[in-house]
Amino acid sequence: MESTKFGRAYWEDRYRDHAGSHGAEPNRQLPAEAGDLAPGEALDAGCGRGADAIWLASRGWRVTAVDIAAPALEHARERAEALGPAVADRIEWIRADLTGWTLPEGRFDLVSAHYVHPQSGRYDLFGRLAGAVAPGGTLLIVDHQPHDGHQSHDDHQPHDEPEVHVTADEIAAVLDPARWDVVTAEARTRTVIGHDRREITMHDAVLRAVRRA
Repeated sequence: MESTKFGRAYWEDRYRDHAGSHGAEPNRQLPAEAGDLAPGEALDAGCGRGADAIWLASRGWRVTAVDIAAPALEHARERAEALGPAVADRIEWIRADLTGWTLPEGRFDLVSAHYVHPQSGRYDLFGRLAGAVAPGGTLLIVDHQPHDGHQSHDDHQPHDEPEVHVTADEIAAVLDPARWDVVTAEARTRTVIGHDRREITMHDAVLRAVRRA
């Protein structure tokens, strides 16, 4: 089931409402899955406040960071610039809706997308993200794993919506097995602190695959 609610206004309102409260650290699965990769050219799809892009740039990657929400990109750019040109000059920030943005075919050594919830066409987006990976490159998609009792009891969060849930196997199904080697396809849990300062157990679907050269 596709969501019909995650448009530009939703994300811009969300980032304004929670300005500065989240996003200082990279998504946990990024260091776990990309920490062993040699730096190259990366796409951070749905970059939010830029923590993943900054983490990659600080490790030598050149990053194209794309998000639909202007407030998120403004915060991200300010954070990168505060770290100096060694980081800031390695990141190109682009405001775009990923569902309509033309992804460069076969360009990136790493395509990373964490909790990207388009207004429609999620599986189509996964396929187009895969198409942007260069031969020998890595696709990393992390999303919300289906599970019982998913409600956070926090103020409204995207992961509270059942329609955003997907398994790693469902993500992997968009990949042509003749062209891809799946390295990781599993469910993981992590603990975060919600806006109400209570601990929340999050359930991630993690897909890492390498495009055959």
